[in-house]
This record gives sequence, structure tokens and C-alpha cells, in this order.
Amino acid sequence: MGYQCVDCVAEGQRTAPRGTTVAGATPRGRSLVVPALIAVNTVVFALTAVQAGDVMYNSMSRLFRELSLVPGLVHEGEWWRVVTSGFLHIGPIHLVLNMLALWMLGRDLEVVLGRGRFLALYLVSMLGGAAAVMLFSAPDQQVAGASGAVFGLMGALVVVLRRLRAPAGQVFGIIGINVIFSLTVAGISWEGHFGGLLIGAAATAALVYAPARNRTAVQVAALGALTVVLVLLIWVTGL
Repeated sequence: MGYQCVDCVAEGQRTAPRGTTVAGATPRGRSLVVPALIAVNTVVFALTAVQAGDVMYNSMSRLFRELSLVPGLVHEGEWWRVVTSGFLHIGPIHLVLNMLALWMLGRDLEVVLGRGRFLALYLVSMLGGAAAVMLFSAPDQQVAGASGAVFGLMGALVVVLRRLRAPAGQVFGIIGINVIFSLTVAGISWEGHFGGLLIGAAATAALVYAPARNRTAVQVAALGALTVVLVLLIWVTGL
């Protein structure tokens, strides 16, 4: 189903005026940001696995403990965890599932949004997931994974398809299945998933519905404002 969904994006984009996409990007035939993100996540996983001496239990490594998201430690000043935790994975299955989703969802979104905008979307979605964890999780809960960013791409795909007036029913179905999975399976951070999904959709709406006049300035301002709000929310949780 995933491939059919991204094909809708590609088909819708072919009907758009030539020259720029609905986000104001110049279409490029090759995705670069998505494989780069996959490479970074894979390298970080390999480092934690080597340090732990066990591929299945890489979360036992010192690097994993220092980079994972623990709300209480963020409140104590270890702010980097809200970002670095998004590049960690607990075991190879967690890594493979997230990277497969990133590959399937990200390639066409990167073409539609442009490389810079896509990377900004990915990072702000990751921050949205972290902010939700900070707001709703216990201070000692340890969270890691790119799922917040991946859910952000799901939300982004819905918004792009609606903007292109392409069918989005399949994407809603995929999101529904993942939401149920997030709420019913133990050990999954539903907070990070929901936070990423909502922020990803909001950020993408700012990108694809920005007026053509001063489009880039509006997009930068909107994503900048969204980032500031998320940072403030994270800060407030420590008061």
C-alpha cells in the first residue's frame, strides 16, 4: 500500500505546472536526504551495537544511555537528548522498520518539498515527537527512535495529497493501523508517534499552502515559529 500512496504523490505532481512543485521546489530526479538519513541512523546503530557487544541489546551501550531521551535528564540540562534520541534504535528490527518506512514515504516527499524543506520537515517532526514525550511521559522513561519523524512524514503525505487533490484514503488507512498499533502494543511511545504526526502535518501545511508571493520567507517563518513553540513546550515541562 505504501508504494501506491507515494505513486499518488508522483502522479499528482506530474499534473502540477512545470518548473516548481506545490512547495516551490525545483523537481530533482534523485533523492539525497533520505539515503543520507538512513545512513546516519544505521551508523549510529552500528556504533551502539559494537559498544554494547550485542546487536540485539545495543541499548545497553554507554552511547545509547547518553543520547536517548529521558525527560528528567533533559530537565537537568542534557538538552541534546531531544534531538539525538531520534537517531537511536532499540535492536535491528526497530531500525529496519523505521528505515523502510522512511524510504517508502520520504523519496517522493523529498521531490515534492525539495531537499532543504524535506530535511526541515523531518527534523521539526522529530522535535514534535520529543516535545510530546516531554509533556506526557514519566521523568525516568527512556525513549529512542526515528518514529516521531516517520509519523511526521505520514502526516505530511496526507497534506500533500490533499493539496494535489489526489486520493488519500490509503494513507489514512495506514495511519489508522499504526495508531492502533501504537496504542495497543506495550513498549511503544504513542506520545512520540502522535506528536510527530500532528507536527508533521502542520509543518507540511505551512510548506504547501504558503502563498506564491514571498513563499520561501513565509515557509521559513512558519517553520521557525513552530520550532520556537516546541522548544518552549519542552522548556515549560521542566518548570
